[in-house]
Amino acid sequence: MKLVHALSAAAVLALASSSAFAAGDPEAGAKVFTKCAACHKVGPGAKNGVGPELNGLAGRHSGSVAGYAYSDANKNSGITWTDAKFKEYITAPQKVVPGTKMTFPGLPNEADRDNIWAYLSQFKADGSK
Repeated sequence: MKLVHALSAAAVLALASSSAFAAGDPEAGAKVFTKCAACHKVGPGAKNGVGPELNGLAGRHSGSVAGYAYSDANKNSGITWTDAKFKEYITAPQKVVPGTKMTFPGLPNEADRDNIWAYLSQFKADGSK
């Protein structure tokens, strides 16, 4: 009986650590990112464009990418990009940071927000995964 309990516990732990329980799917997020790619770049060699490059977004302070001309509203927002803050922002950027230059209307679908965060947060500051 102890062996059955041990195997059951091991199975639960294996499932809990699998990507099946992750908050988002990076591959699906890559598809959602196509809505953002006209303005933002990510990955090796990403450069600022209409919007700042998004490498190393997780844990970064808003308005801090070198060489990008942020709005005062964005520079002074005090935001540190976390899972929760990014998802709040990307739902309605103008509501979260009134005066931001980002005119994107937002992602109303929660799964899209989860997936795009999973995609973006895998990139380190140098663009590697």
